[in-house]
Amino acid sequence: MLFVSIWATGFLVARLVAGHADPLTFLTIRFACGTTIFTGLAALAGASRPREPRLWANAVVAGLLLQGIYLAGVFWSVSHGLPAAVCALITGLQPLLTAALAGPMLGDRVTRRQWMGILVGLIGATMVLAPQVTSSVHAAAPVTVAVAALATVAITLGTIWQKRSGGGVDLRVGAAIQFAASGLVIAPVALLTEDMRFDGSWEAWSALTWSVIGLSVGGMTLLLMMIGRSAVSVVASLFYLVPPVVAVLAFMLFGEALGAVQIAGLIVASAGVAITTRDRS
Repeated sequence: MLFVSIWATGFLVARLVAGHADPLTFLTIRFACGTTIFTGLAALAGASRPREPRLWANAVVAGLLLQGIYLAGVFWSVSHGLPAAVCALITGLQPLLTAALAGPMLGDRVTRRQWMGILVGLIGATMVLAPQVTSSVHAAAPVTVAVAALATVAITLGTIWQKRSGGGVDLRVGAAIQFAASGLVIAPVALLTEDMRFDGSWEAWSALTWSVIGLSVGGMTLLLMMIGRSAVSVVASLFYLVPPVVAVLAFMLFGEALGAVQIAGLIVASAGVAITTRDRS
């Protein structure tokens, strides 16, 4: 629940920073800060660096998928006109895609009960987002939809890659490598395509501070820990709780509508996650 609560604030950060910083520029700064923090934490803990090139490569690939491509895709598509609700619905397909790929790529068996929970969760998340999607879907340009879909595929493959090859590297060291790799890839793209705008307003600094401490350090650490301890289909199902939590937070902070359909969707999504994650014993 802590992870869901933190991860849900990412949409609020995107809303807060809109108009105050270019998306890839903002991510470049975020990745640089994340690299610095996790490098420092690893040094304080005396964690050793990977000794095999294969471990370095695995961390780089996981970072580019989980953070670089995923976050760049989400931020870019929203900043170029894709309604946040439509983006959330597209990325909400991740648990379904993860469950479909977990068997062939990891050998994880997704039971019928878990499939039922995943589908119920998808229905609930769709109910939560339906009022916003139906009123703004006309604003979704094909290219922004395609970029959001690419982001969804990236975080799905990144979750599976991290589960498959994330062992053998200290979590703090692995996170530092992931952030550094993402920054080295995103920074040149930002330089070539953006004005590197960051206006230094309180909105921009507040969004950056929370995105680094809360999302990059807190949220990503929890995600990597859960991937290491649980089946990826179970971890992915938690993302169905993100849209309902976003809806509640937006209602509390910004006064956005929270209707009966969205409340019902919150309950349905929660039931789907409960079905998927419930231990048979």
